[in-house]
Amino acid sequence: MRAKGIAYDTGFVSDGVNSSERFDRDQVRRDLTVIRDDLHCNAVQIVGGDPERLEFAARAAAALGLEVWFSPYPLDLETGQVLVLLLDCAERAERLRAAGADVVFVAGVELSLMNRGFVDGDRVDERLGRLLADPDGRAERIAETRSRLDGFLRTAVAAIRQRFHGRLTYAAIPFEGVDWDLFDVVTLELIRSAEVADRFRDGVRGITAQPKPVAVTGFGAATWRGAGDVAPRSMEIVEYDPVTRAPVRLNGRYERDETGQAAYLGELLDIFDDEGVDGAFVYLFALSGFPHRTDGDPRDDLDLASLGIVKVLDGPTGPPWEPKAAFATVAEHYSRPHE
Repeated sequence: MRAKGIAYDTGFVSDGVNSSERFDRDQVRRDLTVIRDDLHCNAVQIVGGDPERLEFAARAAAALGLEVWFSPYPLDLETGQVLVLLLDCAERAERLRAAGADVVFVAGVELSLMNRGFVDGDRVDERLGRLLADPDGRAERIAETRSRLDGFLRTAVAAIRQRFHGRLTYAAIPFEGVDWDLFDVVTLELIRSAEVADRFRDGVRGITAQPKPVAVTGFGAATWRGAGDVAPRSMEIVEYDPVTRAPVRLNGRYERDETGQAAYLGELLDIFDDEGVDGAFVYLFALSGFPHRTDGDPRDDLDLASLGIVKVLDGPTGPPWEPKAAFATVAEHYSRPHE
């Protein structure tokens, strides 16, 4: 692979609340330095919903010589609000690119499910439920969703290209059926579950057979035994506060399996390397709202539900995180020379 990357979370915004309460700029710089020097990444996908945080982290990454994938991640917004966010970020990304940074702009992630206006429903679980309900009408619902997304992307891409003059892509779920003629890079969220494991490699090979470079984002698994079998649903073991929607505890007792998480990522990176993927972005470095807790009820250890390759520590002092086994696996893979 040419671009050896990882996603870096600056905080997801939903209902005006940021999933990362604190944004320590010095820590961001330290994290990105670790991503470059210890993980051996040459690229990073900066994700989040706050344009100022995105821009700061993107500038810090560029200063370290990393290829920056500037990736606003709208959540539960109306289509007009999504467009405003994308255009704001496109202008910020262009300023960075014009100053000499290597920047790819990602015009949203999984927009049809993560936001309103493509599938009926206020929240992602409602939208997904409606999309998949009633198998007899599912094909028609998917076709309508694709049509709505296509119309939005055509409008958005035209406006973005007026503001951003570098490479442009969109992080798609395969069912969205994106017209890749609109973009410079084909970017897909490819997540292997047990149901598709026997045909996953062939699917990747088919995608890379087309002429445009292919990037894979969004792939990862949580840190409990069996999580890789149910990815991308491996985070669905969490109980959330009904008002704040913040994660509270696990919905049962689960066995920590850092080795399993590491093996899952290593196997996918090998496949992407073998089948000609241009860039891969492991999801993700750290997830701040899912801390590792060793005291009390085992259900309080939210890190088991985290896809992060480091465990965020739940303490007022000391280091903010510790590496999991997956950290070493990703570092070893990315340290291999590019052929």
